[in-house]
Amino acid sequence: MASTIVMGLSAEYTQAQDQLSGVPAANPKTAGMVAPNILTPELEQIVWASGATKLENPTDLIGFYGYNNDGPHMPAPGAVQTAGSTIEASKTEPDKNTYLVLHGQTGPDNHYDYGSRFLFQGHEGGKQGYITRINLEADGLHRTTLMADKDVEGKPLPLFDGSTWYPWAQRLLFTAEAGKNGGVWQATVSYPSAVEDISGIMGRGGYEGIQADAQGNLWIVEDAGGRSGAVNKNAKQPNSFIYRFVPKNKHDLKAGGKLQALQVASKRHAGPIVFNPDDPDGDILSLDVKDLHSYGVTFDTKWIVIHDTDVDGFVPFDANAAAKIKQATPFKRPENGVFRPGTGFREFYFTETGDTNKDTEAGADFGGFGGIFRLAQKNGSSDSWRLSIFYKGGVAHTGFDNIAFWSKNKLVVVEDAGDTLHTQRNALDSAYLFDVNTDYTNPAIQPLRILAQGRDASATFDSPLTDGRPANGFQNDGDNEITGIHISDGDDSVHGLLGARNPRPFRDGWRVFYTQQHGDNVTYEIIPAKQMHLHDHHQWRDDDD
Repeated sequence: MASTIVMGLSAEYTQAQDQLSGVPAANPKTAGMVAPNILTPELEQIVWASGATKLENPTDLIGFYGYNNDGPHMPAPGAVQTAGSTIEASKTEPDKNTYLVLHGQTGPDNHYDYGSRFLFQGHEGGKQGYITRINLEADGLHRTTLMADKDVEGKPLPLFDGSTWYPWAQRLLFTAEAGKNGGVWQATVSYPSAVEDISGIMGRGGYEGIQADAQGNLWIVEDAGGRSGAVNKNAKQPNSFIYRFVPKNKHDLKAGGKLQALQVASKRHAGPIVFNPDDPDGDILSLDVKDLHSYGVTFDTKWIVIHDTDVDGFVPFDANAAAKIKQATPFKRPENGVFRPGTGFREFYFTETGDTNKDTEAGADFGGFGGIFRLAQKNGSSDSWRLSIFYKGGVAHTGFDNIAFWSKNKLVVVEDAGDTLHTQRNALDSAYLFDVNTDYTNPAIQPLRILAQGRDASATFDSPLTDGRPANGFQNDGDNEITGIHISDGDDSVHGLLGARNPRPFRDGWRVFYTQQHGDNVTYEIIPAKQMHLHDHHQWRDDDD
């Protein structure tokens, strides 16, 4: 296979693949055909919850892990989707996972021991948002708990995308990727969860990824699609920003703080790379954007304050608009970011989705297929950071979304390329393993595919219905995507921050989760394949050992 052919090209590349053999190709997209997930042979997966898993404490609207109570899970025979008459229940799309080991947790059943291991997630689809908890040590009747569907003021929760644990305040944080209606909400882990909108402090935007560093700062990655060009009709203007929130009191985020946005210095002219509201085509094919997606080019950056609660108050504000006014630098839909372990939170990697269209006029050179960026601190005492492209996407590797470190040097990145691009390239999504010490400028060296995402029967039925939107009124998504890749030992202390320690999958309490979103909305745990001997530590010896 291709991955074997290029193994000799780089010592680091060889090391990255000496334990996982990979999957040679993505699943093709074939009309009307279901496809199974294919994991690298050394791994297998178990189901913890699916869309049809009943919540132990349903409401009139929310009865299942992945469905609202507004229709059947599958359409009746002969049913025809038309505007104003939906034929199946709204799917609620469980998204980013957060694993925690907690003691003394309760639930709706006061007489039941819920155990100490839990997986939390927000839901980004359906009639409204909500938060669930998968109880990993519970029986089937108590497997999934509805933690909250309203905030402390009684308002329905928005649709949630990202989530993380913030140990200083002992709060889960959830992000809503909803533009001027988006933002950050904090929630207690106790049942029922008390949820508060803190967007008057952190702003409103298309927020998705969110992670804390060792100082308690919150790094927020925005996914806000831009305008198409008048000439470049299949490409989008960069329109999303990387933010950092610096709290006044990390034990109480409601005390306020400063929201900053990343500003990148141009290599072509004096000053920063900025958004030009009246020239989408100019931005799409600008030399600045080309430079950002060019290997070997490193940029100086700085953090600029776009909102300070001491000066600007606590009224919710449009963070995206504020970033543009302050001349922050836009990207092409970055979605999630993580700190590299072992660097003292001085190295941050974030994904960029791109245009999710094979016909994008931007092509790979102008970021049409996105990529992975590396943001590295110049030195330990400075707040100056250097930005460079770590991996430039192409048609076969694009739509990058969720991201997680598998180990000190190995990085898992998953695709959400979307139905259009799946059809164009005849390939469903994949999860890839990158080695951060590998030089990917050589096109012969590519990441190792560890999961070829399949397509379940429900998604196979839904996919052609999405082609008729919005005229047919169909409310659900189509092909499955990979989301919520999460690798953690569940430590709820500051030492458990993602990036604080080297991950050790399948050892010392470290676990790996992801969700096959859309369709049946199944949340899996990845485990070693039985034939690979779970207790053979040599099989999982890593660059950390």
